[in-house]
Amino acid sequence: MMSTIERQNEIFKLARKNEKVFVCDLVNRFEVSAVTIRADLNKLNSKGLLVREHGGAIASSKIVKELSIKQKHSKNHVVKRRLALKTSTLINDSDSIILDSGTTTEEIALALSNHNHLTVMTNGLNVATKLSHIENINIMVTGGKLRQKSLSFFDGKAEKSLLNYHFDKVILGVDGFDIRTGLSTHFSQEASINRIMCSISSEIIVVTDSTKFGQRGCHIICSIDEITSLVTDQGIPEIYKQALKKSGVKLYIVD
Repeated sequence: MMSTIERQNEIFKLARKNEKVFVCDLVNRFEVSAVTIRADLNKLNSKGLLVREHGGAIASSKIVKELSIKQKHSKNHVVKRRLALKTSTLINDSDSIILDSGTTTEEIALALSNHNHLTVMTNGLNVATKLSHIENINIMVTGGKLRQKSLSFFDGKAEKSLLNYHFDKVILGVDGFDIRTGLSTHFSQEASINRIMCSISSEIIVVTDSTKFGQRGCHIICSIDEITSLVTDQGIPEIYKQALKKSGVKLYIVD
């Protein structure tokens, strides 16, 4: 029988090879209890070798670093502006929409100046500020505790407030977009509020530049087959185009 150190070393190798490991698979492979495997994953997580997530763990080399709102503003700004202009064409007058927090959705807010009679809910302080300068928009904010790094509101109160509504579309920016893992972000409560946003919207529109493909945050929002549309740039890998087509996702690619 393997020692604890030997087993943990094998788990680490498996995660590096497959990018992700699952508790149930490891239980069968090593013929130990789920409690033992979770303890192994937690130990590897504490050493920075893996990142724990529900049901398993991800190789730490696959986790993208979270940037501050200031850093995000300066990254791929021109591309984000083009993505925002395209996304604005998917929004109709009189639509009720949710704009997630983030710098890409902030650009989308700026691109809505020619729309009329929109109802826009957001959990982004920066997004609400941009919307406030536009006429003919009914602005709603989730409220909750402000996370200064991302200028996003969160907590149970914010989540509960959303459950009283239904929207035509939710527009999401993401930290990671992976074929197997799906959409992800860095902050657990942001992922939680994003999941609720998706559940109360008829359409889920994801907007991201191509640098996010193959990247992962620690917390999963939803799988790619749950989204309605994706707006991205020409850097999207061919394998992602094929996976999205197979899942029935509408793909919009900007220059």
